[in-house]
Amino acid sequence: MTLREIKFEQEYRSDRNNMVTDFFFPCLSNCIEYSRCVDFLSIRGLSGLVMGFDNFNTGKAKLRIITGNRFKIADLNILTNLFSEKYTKRFDGKIIKDKKIQKLQDFINNGQIELKIVITNSEDISNLFSERIGIFKDENGDSVAFTGTSSSLSTQIRDFESVDVFTSWNDKSRVERKIKNFEEMWENKTKHLEIYDFIYAEENNLLKYSSEWAFNLQS
Repeated sequence: MTLREIKFEQEYRSDRNNMVTDFFFPCLSNCIEYSRCVDFLSIRGLSGLVMGFDNFNTGKAKLRIITGNRFKIADLNILTNLFSEKYTKRFDGKIIKDKKIQKLQDFINNGQIELKIVITNSEDISNLFSERIGIFKDENGDSVAFTGTSSSLSTQIRDFESVDVFTSWNDKSRVERKIKNFEEMWENKTKHLEIYDFIYAEENNLLKYSSEWAFNLQS
């Protein structure tokens, strides 16, 4: 199945849709690349994305994430270990099951997961990055872009939210603009923003710990 074969709505909203089962899982199950901008990222959120990504296990799929530079302490420690080439130990599984962490490690080692950090660099912009966009691409070259929603793929408790959806076969110009916006950020070509590889940001003390109220929203 391809993205074009999915019946999409123009908008998904919490009062009439299950955001995860109606939108995210069908897209993740039928794409080979997912590019995502999100304000906060947790290990649970990253694991949820990967476990819903059917093509990951075939080695064909790729996930690219740009996120803000604030993390929960435990999440930052695990992410640092996951993306560090020096780390070879097994994880203790206190946050999520060890086998899920190990899968993340395998996918990262295989080059299927890339993580970059965004930091604002203008006095006209607050120090919080809050853009939420995403783009799914399938093996036929079709794309589905969306705006809104958090990084979590929990099917239980979620924020009340809405997602606007655009497809390359019905709204080509808008999808191309979203892709361009993401690619410019990925290549550090966006005004008011600085983009860094995760490990570079960690090694140069550019990452911060979230306040309790902020990361509880994304746990």
